[in-house]
Amino acid sequence: MPAYKRILLKLSGEALMGDDAFGINRATIVRMVEEIAEVTRLGVQVAIVIGGGNIFRGVAGGSVGMDRATADYMGMLATVMNSLALADTMDKAGLVARVMSAIAIEQVVEPYVRPKALQYLEEGKVVVFAAGTGNPFFTTDTAAALRGAEIGAEIVLKATKVDGVYTADPNKDPSATRYTTISFDEAMSKNLQVMDATAFALCRDQKLPVKVFSIFKPGALRKVVQGGDEGTLVHV
Repeated sequence: MPAYKRILLKLSGEALMGDDAFGINRATIVRMVEEIAEVTRLGVQVAIVIGGGNIFRGVAGGSVGMDRATADYMGMLATVMNSLALADTMDKAGLVARVMSAIAIEQVVEPYVRPKALQYLEEGKVVVFAAGTGNPFFTTDTAAALRGAEIGAEIVLKATKVDGVYTADPNKDPSATRYTTISFDEAMSKNLQVMDATAFALCRDQKLPVKVFSIFKPGALRKVVQGGDEGTLVHV
């Protein structure tokens, strides 16, 4: 029995690379879609925000002399490419996916319209929100918090490479321990870098909990959706 009726899943672009240096790893995206399909079969409504880091890093581009706003728009276009790949893989797996973009490119994907997104979710379609918030200087984490709040998601699931929030970097400190739950205020005071500050503040203000878990751990997404002890829950 799922613990949530509607979720917002935040995937990083890097998660699609698998072990590749850049781009989209076919086996990785197929495996991720299988995990998402498993959750939809439980009757959970799924919306997704995906980053573009596997194709283009906005901040990195800006740091080598490119205008930051231009770099961020390029990053948004990268998220559209990832969203199309994800939706195509979902369609092949028997899911019905709809990509909605925050920037207008109607020949490729439909524009983000909130009532339409809510309708798709009610119909059992997976909605992929592309192009971040549509504005430079805002991350896809902020887009996830924003869209999650807009669609009335019960939780934002932040899929990462590590299986939760730790007291220290587990790769550098073997004594680091995983938090099962932590408050927004405590995470901020300890500077735990769960999400960027804007996204974090938005989730806290909207009382929208965030669960950090590893997308690379088979079955973890299903376990999270069923309310199991997986990852770290950040709450008000």
